[in-house]
Amino acid sequence: MPIYQGHSTYNRARKFKLTDFELVKQDLFNHFHIRRGEKLMNPDFGTIIWDLIFEPYTTVIRDAVSKDIQKIVNYDPRVTAETIDITELANGILVEILLRYVPSDQSELLSLTFDRQTSRLVTGS
Repeated sequence: MPIYQGHSTYNRARKFKLTDFELVKQDLFNHFHIRRGEKLMNPDFGTIIWDLIFEPYTTVIRDAVSKDIQKIVNYDPRVTAETIDITELANGILVEILLRYVPSDQSELLSLTFDRQTSRLVTGS
């Protein structure tokens, strides 16, 4: 079974070296943190959620967000999305993705809050 290793400068007090599922979750967090079009030489990388966060939360917006989340998760072959739940909050959007880590068949819930007041992405897992 492959072991994925990487380094993170995010939250150094907690963990600097990441492996396997923790590394994949951090990679997804990084992907969601970037607004689509911001990454140099890769304008399709990132999420559209930051562009839609101030729009009225309609079924069209919800469907666009859901498709974008699925596209981002599918970008990484190490995981699949078992379920995707999107909830409108007073100050943003909560995205909960039940991820399955393919190499070990391990599942875990990834919670991401896109806060429109602070323009920050907060993870709950």
